[in-house]
Amino acid sequence: MTEKLVLGLGGTVDYEIGWDSSVIEGLITHYSIGASELTTSIAIDSERDLVVSLLGFMKDGVGGERFVASSDIVEQFASRFDKRITLGGTPVRAAMAMSALGITCTVHLVSIDDHVRRLLPPDCAYISSAVRDTTDPHLIVQFGQGAHVRSGDIDLTAPHPNRIIYTNDPPNRELVLSDELGEVLQAAEVFMISGFNVIQNAAVLDERLRTLKTHMRGLPPHAVVYYEDAGFHVPALSQRVRDALLDVIDVYSLNEEEMQAYVGRPLDLLDVDEMVRALGELHAAIPAKVLVVHTKYWSLAWGDGAGAFEASLRGGITMASTRYRTGDGFTERDYLDVSHLPVNPHGAAFAESIEGAVGSAVCCVPAFVVDVEHPTTIGLGDTFAGGFIAALARSGLPQRPLVP
Repeated sequence: MTEKLVLGLGGTVDYEIGWDSSVIEGLITHYSIGASELTTSIAIDSERDLVVSLLGFMKDGVGGERFVASSDIVEQFASRFDKRITLGGTPVRAAMAMSALGITCTVHLVSIDDHVRRLLPPDCAYISSAVRDTTDPHLIVQFGQGAHVRSGDIDLTAPHPNRIIYTNDPPNRELVLSDELGEVLQAAEVFMISGFNVIQNAAVLDERLRTLKTHMRGLPPHAVVYYEDAGFHVPALSQRVRDALLDVIDVYSLNEEEMQAYVGRPLDLLDVDEMVRALGELHAAIPAKVLVVHTKYWSLAWGDGAGAFEASLRGGITMASTRYRTGDGFTERDYLDVSHLPVNPHGAAFAESIEGAVGSAVCCVPAFVVDVEHPTTIGLGDTFAGGFIAALARSGLPQRPLVP
């Protein structure tokens, strides 16, 4: 069934580093970094800039993705820590999550190397536009709630667990599409689009969007097109993607940080009145057929027919929560165990209230209570997408049932 679910448009090789406050504190001293410098918006042209950026994210307890001027900066910083080499990118992580449930797919890649060949699930097919092997690692730094850094006048304790991605990845920045994509899409039941956020050149972006829409002409009329948003390296380019694709997207998905960036302010995710206003503003900015927003307390679909996605929202929450709890290599049994956890009472109250306030135009599902000492914060949005699409597949495609 690999051809029924097609996930694009690019994968990555990731360096996941183990958090070590003593190393960070040493770098603060080495580079004479002061508290007044900490910001998440600095251009990252050196290792010093990367540390300033990382501490800015930690101070706010938020995650994000940032471009670095050179992969050498990634290599330099990563060499100071214990690291794990894994695969990333929304389509690849989604595919790996789905594989745990025995659901197969075809992934579109723009780069390939021995790490990808070794780590991609054997039941996952792929097509690739790469003409040679390349490795441009993404640095992923995650910190736990309560992680503490103290050096000079800097004294930070992370209020929430999160992750930051630093990258310089030419193949994903170019995002060349495989000539095979159009043929593969002819049998697709679900097509996931992601990855345009890395492109930094408007002319390149416009050409890739035109090419993608040409490939998409072969999609069956009943196919569901799912778009997963992400932090754009050049924020102004995100509007070009929406202008080009909104008419062919069925489900437009984003996380709480991206939602807050679009509305331009922090939000109380449990305040129903505030969220109704914000979701109205979000829909005005992104007039998609159905908006999906996934957060740590709840996930919801907003738009006509939102209720049809209840099972998919639940599948996304369960898959992301399983990764948060278990990390890489989780099993179907882990997924089932998480599905029986109690739901977050604050999320449940919010879900009931917003559905009462808005009616059938919203469907909201609360998150689970997941208490774990060392959570995995990397790839939760990607894994949510995999769980969402897996549930779509189970509702409309012949797949084996979950283990009893």
